Amino acid sequence: MLAFVEDLIGLKEIATLLGVSRQRALQIVRDRTDFPEPVAQLAAGRVWATEAVQAWLAANPERRPGRPRKRPPEVPG
Repeated sequence: MLAFVEDLIGLKEIATLLGVSRQRALQIVRDRTDFPEPVAQLAAGRVWATEAVQAWLAANPERRPGRPRKRPPEVPG
């Protein structure tokens, strides 16, 4: 696991922790209702408690990066 010097991380560090792009990290932060709330809004953007994000990741190991696979169309008959 990555070690951070500070107790706070931004979106770029979240992306690194999750192994996804910054854009995908933004989607996760925005869309997952169980994702930790940011602890502050700075001019540079939102910041989160590193420990809270790491705990969320540990509680959500099934989350995979990338787009879900499409199901093949069902064949009638």
